[in-house]
Amino acid sequence: MRRVKLTVAYDGTNYCGWQIQPNGITIEEVLRQIISRITGEDISIIGASRTDSGVHALGNVAVFDTESTIPPERMSYAINRKLPEDIVIVKSEEVPTDWHPRYQDCIKTYEYRILNAKTPIPTMRLTHEFVSFPLDEKKMKKAAAYLVGTHDFASFCNIRTNVEDTVRTVYSLDVERRGVEIVIRITGNGFLYNMVRIIAGTLIRVGREFYQPLDVKEILEKRKRTEAGVTAAARGLTLVEIRYPKWEKGGVSL
Repeated sequence: MRRVKLTVAYDGTNYCGWQIQPNGITIEEVLRQIISRITGEDISIIGASRTDSGVHALGNVAVFDTESTIPPERMSYAINRKLPEDIVIVKSEEVPTDWHPRYQDCIKTYEYRILNAKTPIPTMRLTHEFVSFPLDEKKMKKAAAYLVGTHDFASFCNIRTNVEDTVRTVYSLDVERRGVEIVIRITGNGFLYNMVRIIAGTLIRVGREFYQPLDVKEILEKRKRTEAGVTAAARGLTLVEIRYPKWEKGGVSL
């Protein structure tokens, strides 16, 4: 038996998130069906990040166990031939049979993309949150600095989550304007349910000057979800990458 690790990219527009559920098609379901067909086995997929409906990914991670004779590094080619065009296996490789994508120390990076223009741009409608009001990205960047470090992020967590420990570490959080596009890029050791989208929604309010940068520090310290901004739309969020430093050496998993 081998365990194969997949790096998965997808446009989440047409999917009800990652995890299999009864109310619509998901990324996990599509992968499971196709890999089972290729291997002739009843395959189970274990994903690292259960992205929500409409959220995109460039580097989500998943594993599955198989007795197939297809070399693990060639598995990506076999799967990609069967996948719809909005899902791609970027890389496939073998990992130890006890390697679990959710139980390893990891570093996750997300980007939230905003189209800040007077009118929408059709080609960006599925990947960006449209904000027609002027945004002050310098104030957004200043506010973001208060969230870097190890904090209790209860104010930035969806109230529906059952997680008891809301302490997380944010290694970096930057805000950059690229013409009409504003990109919020955040890297950390893990994120609470809707945490990145709530941070994005709060920073947008800073950009519109409903909040001042220092207000974000106070919102963080109050540890109440009602203090922060709205949860920004899913379409603007992309899981850029998940890294596993313990398992990496020269960019190759051990």
